Amino acid sequence: MTLKVLALTILVAFGLGAAGTSSPAQAATTAPKLTKVRCVPRTLASCNAGVRLAVGQKVQLSGQRLKAGQRVTFRWSKGALATRLVKDRTGWTVRVPAGTAVGRIAVTVANGAGRRSNRLVITVIAATPVPRPSVAVAVGGAARGLPAAFDGDGMWVWYVSQSDGGDLDAIAERAAAAGVKTVFVKSADGATIWKQFSPELVAELHQRGLRVCSWQFVYGEDPEGEAAAAAQSVRDGADCFVIDAETQYEGRYASAQRYVAALRAKIGADYPVGLTSFPYVDYHPRLPYSVFLGPGGAQVNLPQTYWDDIGVSVDAVSAKTLANNRIYGAPIAPLGQTYGSPSAADLRRFRAVWAGYGAKGLSWWSWQATSDAQWAVLSEPAPAPVVLPDPGWPLLEKGSTGDQVIWLQQHLASAAPTLSIDGKFTAATVTALQTFQAARGLPVTGETDAATWQAVLTLPVTPADWS
Repeated sequence: MTLKVLALTILVAFGLGAAGTSSPAQAATTAPKLTKVRCVPRTLASCNAGVRLAVGQKVQLSGQRLKAGQRVTFRWSKGALATRLVKDRTGWTVRVPAGTAVGRIAVTVANGAGRRSNRLVITVIAATPVPRPSVAVAVGGAARGLPAAFDGDGMWVWYVSQSDGGDLDAIAERAAAAGVKTVFVKSADGATIWKQFSPELVAELHQRGLRVCSWQFVYGEDPEGEAAAAAQSVRDGADCFVIDAETQYEGRYASAQRYVAALRAKIGADYPVGLTSFPYVDYHPRLPYSVFLGPGGAQVNLPQTYWDDIGVSVDAVSAKTLANNRIYGAPIAPLGQTYGSPSAADLRRFRAVWAGYGAKGLSWWSWQATSDAQWAVLSEPAPAPVVLPDPGWPLLEKGSTGDQVIWLQQHLASAAPTLSIDGKFTAATVTALQTFQAARGLPVTGETDAATWQAVLTLPVTPADWS
């Protein structure tokens, strides 16, 4: 459940460098040097008076010792996000990452040895007005509402025995003081049922005024067995159930499809199910979010928005998480961290930011890692919502790959039945998207911007057979 290696995974997966991976020769490499930054195209109206770009728009960098794959960081007072430098027909370019704040942003480039360039400043502006950041994006013409079991604040329990010593009266008292309505208790690991989750436990916590939801870490090696273990917790009286799918499920689309089908066959189509997984969808392109959050899957998305583990600010991780998860249409009820001793200020900021984004549910990992001081912070009155600019939408274009492309293709396929659903943004996907954009009166770019995503998401989802 924790993301102890997520920061390293992100760096390695995206060529962003990691401590201990560079050779002595690389370590001695002179840092890149930036000499100029320009808009692409240079004729953008917003760039008449300086480099002023919205999230998703392209920046051209000029300088010395620039190479493909180098880390380009966009930094502001409350956070930073990074992406990779690419070479195209206009030169060295990069797009402003989804989640970058509006305002003055410092841009730097780092080489493989981690040596960072000088800073150049651009201004990120708000995109063309679109509906407020939504945690329930319209899918098929109707927004998915948050099931009641996920409403409000929650706390996750790994081991009941290590949560206030397993004293249910103490658990209920602490939960009441912090306004925690739901406890998420581990019920299974793979196909193995954990005895701590029982009808007796559920009844005792219900009697003390708490909702009790079960959760299971899944591996994908025995999807039917895992579904059977999950269904047992539902029979034991769980108010909702959460699938915890992480690295072990990357690339296992057929297993995910079998698991979801078997689970729904046992618990019914309407029982409230959530998915918790990595928050940065674009950093885990092989994880089958589109299956777990697709038709018949989970109705709620609980991304593990662990800012300290990832190594960024609350604002940055929250904005990027919303920007990349909103496309799946499920209400987002983020999972924050109390483990690892995050600051009281960060705990308050997390609550305030997600209240500003409109999240109706929010929870924390985990009970046994939460100190008395942190419980005291969680027991404070809810902070005033922080209203932040729209964080943007995933920019997909020719050459993009991964689950976000699959989700796009599953929608486009209803208008272009011959389109392959394979997660590869090839010429065929460009053509299908351009045809759709033209039919909807959108700029025909063959790329996904905010308006295109919101139009595409009104199309029905075409099922993919991963068997």
